[in-house]
Amino acid sequence: MVPATPARLGVLTSGGDAQGMNAAVRSAVRAALEVGAEVYGIYEGFQGIIEGGSLVRPFSWDSVGGVLQHGGTLLGTARSPDFVNREGRKKAVYNLIQLEINRLIVIGGDGSLTGAQVLREDWTSLVEELIAEGRLTPLQAEKHSFLAVAGLVGSIDNDMFGTDMTIGTDTALHRITEALDAITSTAASHQRAFVVEVMGHHCGYLALMGALASGADFALIPESPPNLDEWEEKMCSLLRSGREMGRRDSIVVVAEGAHDRHGKPISSGYVKDVLTRYLGEEARVTVLGHVQRGGSPSAYDRVLATLLGASAADAVLKARPGDEAVLIGIQNNKIVHKSLADCVAQTKEVNRCIHECDFEQAMQYRGKAYIDSFRILRTLIRANPRPPRPDQKRLRVAVITGGAPAPGMNAATRAMVRLLEDSGHIPLGVKRGCRGLINDDIQEMNWMSVNGWAPTGGAELGSSRKCPEGAELYAAAQSLERHQVDAIVMIGGWAGYHAIHRLYEERHNFPAFNIPLLCIPASINNNLPGSELSIGADTALNSIVEVVDKIKQSAVAFNRCFIVEVMGRYCGYLALMSAIATGAERVYLHEEGITLRDLERDIELLKQGFQQGKRLGLMIRNESANSFYTTPFIAALFDEEGGDLFEVRQSILGHLQQGGNPSPFDRILAARLAWEAVRRIEEMAQRHQAKGYAEVGAVCLGIQEGDVRSTPLYMVPRLMDAELQRPYEQWWMELRPVARMLAQPGPAYFRQAELGGEA
Repeated sequence: MVPATPARLGVLTSGGDAQGMNAAVRSAVRAALEVGAEVYGIYEGFQGIIEGGSLVRPFSWDSVGGVLQHGGTLLGTARSPDFVNREGRKKAVYNLIQLEINRLIVIGGDGSLTGAQVLREDWTSLVEELIAEGRLTPLQAEKHSFLAVAGLVGSIDNDMFGTDMTIGTDTALHRITEALDAITSTAASHQRAFVVEVMGHHCGYLALMGALASGADFALIPESPPNLDEWEEKMCSLLRSGREMGRRDSIVVVAEGAHDRHGKPISSGYVKDVLTRYLGEEARVTVLGHVQRGGSPSAYDRVLATLLGASAADAVLKARPGDEAVLIGIQNNKIVHKSLADCVAQTKEVNRCIHECDFEQAMQYRGKAYIDSFRILRTLIRANPRPPRPDQKRLRVAVITGGAPAPGMNAATRAMVRLLEDSGHIPLGVKRGCRGLINDDIQEMNWMSVNGWAPTGGAELGSSRKCPEGAELYAAAQSLERHQVDAIVMIGGWAGYHAIHRLYEERHNFPAFNIPLLCIPASINNNLPGSELSIGADTALNSIVEVVDKIKQSAVAFNRCFIVEVMGRYCGYLALMSAIATGAERVYLHEEGITLRDLERDIELLKQGFQQGKRLGLMIRNESANSFYTTPFIAALFDEEGGDLFEVRQSILGHLQQGGNPSPFDRILAARLAWEAVRRIEEMAQRHQAKGYAEVGAVCLGIQEGDVRSTPLYMVPRLMDAELQRPYEQWWMELRPVARMLAQPGPAYFRQAELGGEA
C-alpha cells in the first residue's frame, strides 16, 4: 500500500568505482519506485550531498534504463575531504533535510561505508546544532529525527567483513585471469618469467584467486607472507624445478600490498630483479592497474548487485527510529543484513592484524574458504608432487568426465590429478566417459600430464552420455579389476551421475563396483541435486550475457524485439539468471509454462512501450519452456502483432554456451570441489579398511549454503525429477519475483506518477 506521504531516499556511489555499481543503483531505484517511494540520485559521492543543487536529482524508472551492462558508475564518485570534517557533514545533513531525504543507500568500499556510519551516528547532534543556528525548524527536525542507512560493498578487493563477495570482485578476477592466460602463452613461447601485479592493498583475494584460476607458479599476498627469510631463493628453486619438469613459463602473481614477515614491502620490481638474479634469465613485469576496475560487469556481479540493491531499498524503507545502519551482503549464497558498525570494525581489525604482522589471526578472519584456497594453491604450485609415505596405502583412483561437456571439467581434472598424486595416490584417466570403462581405455596420469589444463574449455579426457547396461556392466567391472581401481571420481552432469548410480545399483552383482564412488557436479544447466552450483554454469551464463549485450546494441538501432533462446533443457537456471543479468523484460521457463494469455499480455506491453518511445525489447526463453510455443512461433506472433512499431528477431544461442574457456569462478569451484573429493575418498577408503564395512560409501559433492557437503548417492533419485532432469528444489526460483519486478514498472509506480510523484 502506497503511503500518504511517499518515503524519499537517496542513492550514492563513493570511493573507488567497481563494476556492477550501476546494476546496484538500477535495482535500488526501481525497487523503491515499485513500492511508491521517491528516489534521488546523488552525484559525486558524499561531495554531492555537501554541495547539493544539481548534484542531487530526482530519478524515474527510465533514469536507470540501459545501465546494467556498463562499468563505472553513472552517479560518478569522488573522495570528499569536506565530508571528513564535522562542518562538512553538517552541510550534508542540512541539504538532505531540505530535500526531505532521511534514507540513504551508499555503495562503496570500507572508507565510504565508514563515512555513512559516521554520518548516521552524528545525525541527531548535527540536527540539534542546525536548530540552534536557526537553519532548521523543530518541525523539520521532528519529521527527520533519524537517518536510515543501508550499505552495499562496491570494491574489487573483496576486503569487507560481513559478505562473502563484494560487487566488482568477480569482474576484476575476469580481467586478471584473461591477462594471465594471455601472458602465459607469450611467456611459454619465449621460456620467460613474468611478474604480474594485481590490486589488493590489505587483501590478497585477487592475487590468490587469480593465481589459483590461472595456474600460476607463485603468489605473494598480504595475509600470508613467505615464512622464511630466504623466500627469494625458495621461490626461484621452485620455479627452476618447474622448468626442469617441462614447464616453459614462470608466472608470479604479486598483490600490490604484498610484504615479507617483517612488514617490508615486496614490490613487483623487486620480484623481477630476484628472478633475474637467481634464474639468470630475463624477467618482465606487468602491472594490471585500473584495467581491473574497468569494463562491463560479469554476469555474477550483475546478479549480485541486482539482488543487493533490491534488498537495500527494502531495508531502508522499512527502517524505523533506533534501527542501526545495515550492511547488505551475501553469505552462504543468501542475502544477509549485518550491522554496518560491526562489519566496519571487523574490517579494520583485519587490517590491524596485517599491520602488526599477526598473519595467523588475519587468515582466520578471512574465513575457511579463503584458507582452503590458499592451501590448494600451495599444493598446485609445486613443481612436482611430494613422494608417498613408505607405509601409505596408495589408492588407484579413476577420474572420468561424463555427460555433456561443461567449461571447467579440465580444471577439475587437473586439480584432481595433482591433488591425488601429491597425497601419494595414483590417478588414472578414463577416456570418453563410461565408454572408456567399457572399452578398457584407461591410463595412468601424472603431474605434468595435466599441465596447462586449468584455463582450457572442453574435456581433454573426452566425455559421453553412455550408461553401462547388460554385458557392458561386466566389461566395466573387468576394466576396474584389471587396473586395480580403488575409487572412481565422476566429473559430470546428469548422464554422468546416472551412470555412477547404475554402478552403485549393481554392486550386488559386481564386487568391483563396491569401491568409493564420488560425483562432482559439472553441468551448464546447473540441474544436479545436492549442489546449489555446478562447474560450467557460470561460464555459460557469461557467454549468454556477452552475446545478449551485443544483441541489445543491434536492437536499439532498429526498434527491435529479440527472442533469445538459451539452453537448460527443462531447468530454468540459465534462462532466469541471464534475464536478471541482462535486464530482459520477460523470461519464459518450463517451470512456469507459457499460455496464450501470457503471450497476449506481453505483446500489449511491448506495443505500449514502443508507442511511448521504447527502442528495445528483450525476451529470454528456456529451450524447453513449451513444446508448442517455440521460439520461432513466438517470434512470428510478435512480429505479426507488432506491425510497424517494431521488428522481431530470434537468436538461438546453441552450443556456444558449452564452449569457451572457463570463467575464474568455475576454475576456482573446480579446484575447491577436487580438494574436498580427495579428502572424502581417503576417508571412505580408510573407514572400509579399518572396519571392514560390507558396502563402501558413494556420494555426490556439492556447494550447499556456501560450504562443500556430500549427499549419499542413493538419495539422488529422491531429490531429482528424472524425467525432467532437474532437482525438485530449485533455489533460484526464489529470485523470480525480483526479475519480474525489475522488468516492468508496477501499479504503485504509475499511481505515484499520476499523483505528481514521478521524478
